[in-house]
Amino acid sequence: MDEIVSSAAANPASAGPDSRFAAKIFPSPNHGERKNPDGTPGRRPDMLILHYTGMPVAGEALQWLCNPVSQVSSHYFVFENGHTLQLVPEGRRAWHAGASHWAGETDINSCSIGIEIANPGHPGGLPDFPDAQIAATLNLCRDICERWSIPPERVLAHSDVAPGRKIDPGEKFPWRHFAEGGVGLWTEAPPIRGGRFFARGESGQPVEALQAMFAMLGYGVAVDGVFDEKLEAVVAAFQRHWRPEKVDGVADSSTITTLRDLLAATQGARMA
Repeated sequence: MDEIVSSAAANPASAGPDSRFAAKIFPSPNHGERKNPDGTPGRRPDMLILHYTGMPVAGEALQWLCNPVSQVSSHYFVFENGHTLQLVPEGRRAWHAGASHWAGETDINSCSIGIEIANPGHPGGLPDFPDAQIAATLNLCRDICERWSIPPERVLAHSDVAPGRKIDPGEKFPWRHFAEGGVGLWTEAPPIRGGRFFARGESGQPVEALQAMFAMLGYGVAVDGVFDEKLEAVVAAFQRHWRPEKVDGVADSSTITTLRDLLAATQGARMA
């Protein structure tokens, strides 16, 4: 794998795609050197971030990711029919996550591989992801995770690492299907019922405990006992990924139980 990093970084367009599930390279100039937290080069990716393009036409989204003016890119691009292109070598730092945070990491671009999935997103009514596209993305993700030993708990949505700022790939993305296919973590959420809940404006020790659980999972949230706009965004991001039946930013019993179960599953995955 070190040979892949060095050769791709030295001459990004010289070899074929890093993944056998990419048809060819369609190079983007928007990338740089991966850096470790101490600023030294050579960070190995250990996180996978999934996005939707959020643009009505896939070809226009692809061109934007390859336009030096945009200052954005991703490692891979998956069309609706499953056709997959590599834009940036895996050993390079693509510019896909922006200002983001997860488990103490603030330079998500340096430690992650990003995949853009062609879909108009919420601005376009959030249409379903076609079966061919999902199958291609799952194969690509599984290949990346196997080659880089990316743990299931570090397969995330853009909205997870940038809650409030980003909402992709959205609540229609089939995270359960991916987990069943060996990519990411999933726990079954209990039914949504009445009972005690926490929402914006509340404060106190129970809210502090809730914040601590989200922080343990990896979300960038202050543990100050105040349910503010930022915590609401974190709750909504969590729901989009792991409790998509209702995304409202309210920490109801279903959301809290799912969070607890996911933390237990995460600990189990780390010990495996």
